[in-house]
Amino acid sequence: MLVEKRQQMILKMLEERKSVTVNEIKDSLGISESTIRRDLTMLDKENKLIKVFGGAIAVNSNYTAKELSVSQKLRVNEKEKRQIARKAAELIKPTDFVYLDAGTTTGYMIEYISCKEATFVTNAVAHAKKLAVSGFHVILVGGELKGTTEAVVGNEAILSIQNYNFTKGFFGTNGISLKHGFTTPDANEALVKKTAINQCNQKYLLADFDKFDNVTSVKFANFGDMHILTNKAPEKYKYLDEGMIDEVV
Repeated sequence: MLVEKRQQMILKMLEERKSVTVNEIKDSLGISESTIRRDLTMLDKENKLIKVFGGAIAVNSNYTAKELSVSQKLRVNEKEKRQIARKAAELIKPTDFVYLDAGTTTGYMIEYISCKEATFVTNAVAHAKKLAVSGFHVILVGGELKGTTEAVVGNEAILSIQNYNFTKGFFGTNGISLKHGFTTPDANEALVKKTAINQCNQKYLLADFDKFDNVTSVKFANFGDMHILTNKAPEKYKYLDEGMIDEVV
């Protein structure tokens, strides 16, 4: 296949989907990963797409592949995040074995958890420290520490999480989309989230109103896979709710 035709087909896929992974291109075009990565690098240099980890996203869209640091995100919509966190904390019961995902809203939960009998597993170093200092029984997942979000990721984290069966899990997200689901900018963090979600009986997504209609580069769950706790949801999401969205009052 000629280079020009191959790259046109990649751009066509991106036009239709807004984001595309290397594996999706490989499955569609039947070409090698090394060839795909060379094409993506070339197209990125020509400003025809934005190359991200594991694929590419469209230029001039509401997609983002960058992650703010914890300190940068901590005070963004703090009031709303605390409202959501307080509601989530009330759901924890004495017999629960809880997975607590990395993130600022899940972090705020710790201040409102009153049930000391529950056990917590987390991939966030900061969460583990706060839980331990507050007298909770906490297990910190091992693996590679990601600097920006202070989350533990990687194969070791995934293998560890697969050994557990959680009664409840509380997760953060960078974006919520009816079409593209729940997304995060980092592929490694997405894999940890996806693994933990699969190990949870009840799954809660904590998201303030700014997360709706945003899409980042890697999907970790489909819309409808988790119960959403938010301070406010757009009307179009409420129409498709089917009991999956709770607005915190």
